[in-house]
Amino acid sequence: MLITSKGQITIPKKYREALGLLPHTHIEFECIGNELHIKKAKQIVRGKRMVETMTGKSTVSMSTDEIMKLIRGE
Repeated sequence: MLITSKGQITIPKKYREALGLLPHTHIEFECIGNELHIKKAKQIVRGKRMVETMTGKSTVSMSTDEIMKLIRGE
């Protein structure tokens, strides 16, 4: 197996099938000694990812209750 000039490799079909690696599947790499391990990444639900991204980013100093009242038009 060769690495392309772009640093890409092709994972053989038998391994992709064994691990359930479909196109656009996220994978993780781990280097252990002189070996590279590849595993299917844990799937993060879109909503959870959005919450994790936005947590701590607010610049508005409003309480949750105040924000909810604003959203509800109260």
